[in-house]
Amino acid sequence: MIQILRRFGWTWVGLLVSNDDYGLFAARSFHLDLAQSGGCVAYYYVLPKDNNPAELKIIVENMKQSSARVVVAISSEAYLLPLVDEVVVQNVRGLQWIASEAWTSSSVFLTPRLMPYLGGTLGIAIRRGEIPGLREHLLNIRPDGKPSNNMVRQFWETMFECVPGRGPFSGHSCASLKKLEPWQLLYYLERVNFTTGFGDHVSFDANGDALPIYDIMNWVWLPDGSMQVKNVGMVNKSAPPGEELMLEENRIFWNFELKKPPRSVCSESCPPGTRVARKKGEPICCFDCILCAEGEFSNTTDSTECSRCPEDFWSTPERDHCTPKGIEFLSYDEALGISLTTASLIGAIICAVVFGVFALYRTTPVVKANNSELSFMLLFSLKLCFLCSLLFIGRPRLWTCQLRHAAFGISFVLCISCILVKTMVVLAVFRASKPGGEAALKWFGSGQQRGTVLVLTSLQASICAAWLVSASPTPHKNTHYQNDKIIYECVVGSVAGFGALLGYIGLLATLSFFLAFLARNLPDNFNEAKLITFSMLIFCAVWVAFVPAYVSSPGKYADAVEIFAILASSFGLLVALFGPKCYIILLRPERNTKKALMGRVKTKI
Repeated sequence: MIQILRRFGWTWVGLLVSNDDYGLFAARSFHLDLAQSGGCVAYYYVLPKDNNPAELKIIVENMKQSSARVVVAISSEAYLLPLVDEVVVQNVRGLQWIASEAWTSSSVFLTPRLMPYLGGTLGIAIRRGEIPGLREHLLNIRPDGKPSNNMVRQFWETMFECVPGRGPFSGHSCASLKKLEPWQLLYYLERVNFTTGFGDHVSFDANGDALPIYDIMNWVWLPDGSMQVKNVGMVNKSAPPGEELMLEENRIFWNFELKKPPRSVCSESCPPGTRVARKKGEPICCFDCILCAEGEFSNTTDSTECSRCPEDFWSTPERDHCTPKGIEFLSYDEALGISLTTASLIGAIICAVVFGVFALYRTTPVVKANNSELSFMLLFSLKLCFLCSLLFIGRPRLWTCQLRHAAFGISFVLCISCILVKTMVVLAVFRASKPGGEAALKWFGSGQQRGTVLVLTSLQASICAAWLVSASPTPHKNTHYQNDKIIYECVVGSVAGFGALLGYIGLLATLSFFLAFLARNLPDNFNEAKLITFSMLIFCAVWVAFVPAYVSSPGKYADAVEIFAILASSFGLLVALFGPKCYIILLRPERNTKKALMGRVKTKI
């Protein structure tokens, strides 16, 4: 019976047994075997001895309400027939009955009245095969009766595995059917092992139990209204594991509308992507299917737990397998990366063009009046600022992580140092133009200007070197910010080092802004102080806004924010400091004369 239930996936069954040794003993074995096979008993009733109608009515009502579609009945005819009558009274149809050998072939149930309810029943029957007279003939054959019949002697010795005078018993005797001791019978029974002419294997297991062979019977309800009990398979316990049940499913009659086996489960199987959650206080066959959590998966049916995906993998929406996490970083292939790269290259090209214009017109008053050497250094540093932003694009590597912030910090300090020195020179020249101020210029000659820029830039280089040696920025796989993505980023290593780098830039920018603000009202030919004030105002505004935006931006957008700050401040300095000069040089050459500049000075004075 268990083999049949397992074959059709019936794990939720009702059990009816007779109130006698046959039914009660079989019920205990059935419960144990069903549990081992993963099945559960939906209800269990012992049929009353007195066929009490009230009890039978309650049993059938519960059968009707149960979700189990399969009923296993281990009972004799006398106990079962009253119950079947009550089934007819309550018109309980749609059940698949499994019959024990006690009533599988009983003609009592094979009636037109009961077939609508019992048609399609599957039952087991003890295997039968008999040749009339053969048993008596073989039992009467003895070698001592026909000593001259050599074939009979050989047959007897072969069948009984005993040669007179060389037997296994005392005095080398053989057992005799006329005088057979129980221990002699046991000796032979333990060694029984043969296959019948019908292909049935007969033997005993280690416990001395016979390995049974059962026929599978099916109650067929023919179109003409007649009934037939048909053999549709067999169960052979001596067959190899997994091959014990041989069933011709295409020959089975199913008493259902779809002519297919019914489903009888308490809960449908949990598909891959879910796990089994047992219902408290209910049989193990009754459970809920819970979808695996994000990052977990199950790839088998009825999985009891979900497994975590590997670190670089994430579960699919169905949770039935894991896929590699998406990789995210600011790439040259995406629109944002292309836009920032283009802006960076445009800025570098503009710096090169302005550098060329200043070199071409280096002898003109506008270029000479604005300290041409510092202007060339400033243009060079601005070009480095534009180009260093490219280090923030692409997959982070160790060398790019280490170089990007160092290049950014040194380039901007070089730029702001040039601006600071230019502002100091403007103040010194203006002081020298007043009586008694000639000594101010000797502290700001060309050598002193270059030295000041070099010293200020070297301090930033020292900060970067100490930062890289103590706690260098490194590439990092961030798998926690977004569950389904791996964000490649550069971690700064030492927050103090990164803070010192930005703080030093901020200090120089603030000092430059303060000095330029003091010099904003100087005569027009020293009007660069106003431009420096405006450019430093833009620079400081950009980087003050950068800090909160950078901290709150995730993944690649943090790099994009830093690039934007670099480009915005660089373009601000480039346009504010060199835009007016290029305008005069290229579009208003009449104002690029010493006379025009001196005239403006006199007018201002």
